[in-house]
Amino acid sequence: MCGIVAAVAQRNVQEILLEGLKRLEYRGYDSAGMTVFSDGVLTRHRALGKVAALAAQLEASALPGFSGIAHTRWATHGKPSEANAHPHHSRDQVAVVHNGIIENYEHIKDSLQHNGYAFSSETDTEVIAHLLAEKLNGGLTLFAATQQIVNGLGGAYALGIMSAQEPGVVVGARQGSPLVVGVGINEAFLASDPLALLPVTDRFIYLEEGDLVELREQGAIRIVDHRGNDVERPIHTFEHGDGAASKGEYRHYMLKEIFEQPKVIEAALEGRLSAQSVLVESFGPEAQALFQRTRQVHIIACGTSYHAGLVARYWLERYAGVPVQVEVASEYRYRHPVVPEGTLFVSLSQSGETADTLAALRFAKTLNYVGSLAICNVPGSSLVRESDITLMTRAGPEIGVASTKAFTTQLVALMLLTLSVSKAKGHAEYPDIIAALRTLPEVCQRVLALDSQIETLSQAFAEKQHALFLGRGAHYPIALEGALKLKEISYIHAEAYPAGELKHGPLALVDSEMPVISVAPNDDLLEKLKSNLQEVRARGGQLFVFADESVGIDAQEDIRVLTLPHVHEALAPLLYTLPLQLLSYHVAVLKGTDVDQPRNLAKSVTVE
Repeated sequence: MCGIVAAVAQRNVQEILLEGLKRLEYRGYDSAGMTVFSDGVLTRHRALGKVAALAAQLEASALPGFSGIAHTRWATHGKPSEANAHPHHSRDQVAVVHNGIIENYEHIKDSLQHNGYAFSSETDTEVIAHLLAEKLNGGLTLFAATQQIVNGLGGAYALGIMSAQEPGVVVGARQGSPLVVGVGINEAFLASDPLALLPVTDRFIYLEEGDLVELREQGAIRIVDHRGNDVERPIHTFEHGDGAASKGEYRHYMLKEIFEQPKVIEAALEGRLSAQSVLVESFGPEAQALFQRTRQVHIIACGTSYHAGLVARYWLERYAGVPVQVEVASEYRYRHPVVPEGTLFVSLSQSGETADTLAALRFAKTLNYVGSLAICNVPGSSLVRESDITLMTRAGPEIGVASTKAFTTQLVALMLLTLSVSKAKGHAEYPDIIAALRTLPEVCQRVLALDSQIETLSQAFAEKQHALFLGRGAHYPIALEGALKLKEISYIHAEAYPAGELKHGPLALVDSEMPVISVAPNDDLLEKLKSNLQEVRARGGQLFVFADESVGIDAQEDIRVLTLPHVHEALAPLLYTLPLQLLSYHVAVLKGTDVDQPRNLAKSVTVE
C-alpha cells in the first residue's frame, strides 16, 4: 500500500513521476502528491482522490525540474485529505514521502512542538520532515541528517527525501517497507515497486533492511548499510517486459490476469518436473536435506495466500504424510507457538513484502524451526532474501488488487512442495499427479472458454446482498477464496462454510434470496456433498453448482449447473478456482464497482 516514486535526471522529471504514480495505482491509495525542485525552491502539488486529480493540477500549473519525489497515500494516521497527503514539508526546507508507520511519532511530535515546530497534518510522517529540518539547521548534509534520525524512528518505513539546500539530491531509506533503486543512463530513480519505473529503466537495485541511498546528478548512487558502511548491491534486470503492466485488449487488469493463468501455470512448472517426478532441486541445493529432516510443516500467510496454505494442508497430510498447521500471519507472532522438532516454516506472499508475513518470518527465526521456505512472486523481495530456501511462482506482475494468478501459481508451488517432501522422505512420487500437472494449463484453458456462460450466471447476483459458498475437503478453502473474491470486488457480503457445517447454523440463512454456490468435483466426498445440496433445496435456496462433467448433477428450476472438464482429484482445487474468479469479476462489472482498485483495499499490505 502507498507508493513512492523519485527521480534525479537530466530531463524534466514531472512526467516520469506522474507516470510512476499511475503505475502504482493498483496498490491502493486515497490521495497523491508531488514535490519538484523547481525554479530554485521545493514546489508541491497535492490532491485528494485519484492521480488524475493531481494530473489536472499539474496541467494547470506545471512543476518543471530535474529532481523530485511523488507519492500515493493510503490513510493510516489521519483521514484522507489534501492536508494529510504526501509529500510533507518542513518550512519549505525539506520534503518527505513515506510508506509505513512510525510507531513512536507522538513522542517525537511532542518534542518537536516544544522546539517550535508547527504541524499542518495529522500524519506520523510529518515528524520526519521536521526532524530532518532540525538536523539540517545544525549544519548536516541531507544524507548525514537522515543517517542520524532513522535510528530514532520506531516502526516501518520507506522514505524519499529532498532538501532545498541540496538541489539534484534525493535520499532514500528502507526499514520494513520495500524500496528499489532504478539505474538509468546518467540518471537514478527510487520507487516502492519496479513497475513504476519500467518506462525509464529495467535495471534495479533492491535495497536491504537498514539501507540508506543517495541519488545525485549524473546517475551517481551511494548506498550505506545499517552499520554505516558503504556497500555495493547487485543490479538486477527486470524479468518481465513493460507490456506485463498494461491491460492490453482486456477491460480490466483482473480479467487479463485471470486469462493469463494457463500461461503462468506452465511457467511455474517449467524446469521443475522430470518425466515422472518432481525435481526437488527446484527449491535449491539445500532442499533435499531439509525436506528429509521435515517432520511437520507450519504455513504462515495472509488473505488469499492463507487460503492457498489451507489447501496445502490437505495435500501435505494426504500425499506427503506430514502434519500441517496453517496460521494467519497477523495472529501467529502474538501467541506462543509450540514448534516440534523438525518443523519447516513456510511463508506465502505475492509481493514478498507483506508486513505481517515478514514479521512472522523474523519471529520464527528465534524459534526451533528446522528451516524456512518462502513461496513468492518477487525475486528481490525481503521474504525471499531472508528465507533459507525459496520457490518463485513466476506469475509475473499482478496489478489487480484481487489476487488471481498469484493464487493459482501459489497452489502449483505448494503441490510441488508436497511432491518434493514426499519424494525426499522416500515416500511415493505420484507420477499420475505429475502427468496431470503437465496437462493442467490446457484444462484451465478449457474452463476459461466457459466465460460467456459464467457471465450469464452472474446476472442472477446483480441485485443480491448476500451469498453463501460451500465446499468439502480441500475445496472448503476454495469456497473461502470464492467468497473473498466476491466480497472484495462486488461488495456483496459473502461467507464460506464446509458443506457439512450447514446444519450447524448457516442453514438458518438459506431462503430464496440467498444464492448458494458450491463446487462439486468428482472425489470421495461427492455423495456427502450432494446430500448437503439437497438440504439447501429443501429450504428454498437457489443453488449454483460448478460440477465435474462426470458427477451427474442435472440442472433444474432451482439448480443451475456449470459443467467443468474432469481433472485429477489432487488438482481439482486449482481448477475450480477459475470459475469462481470469473463469477466474481462479472458480478462486479454488473454492479459497476472499481474492479481493479476496490474501495478501502491495497495490493501490497506493507503496514501491520
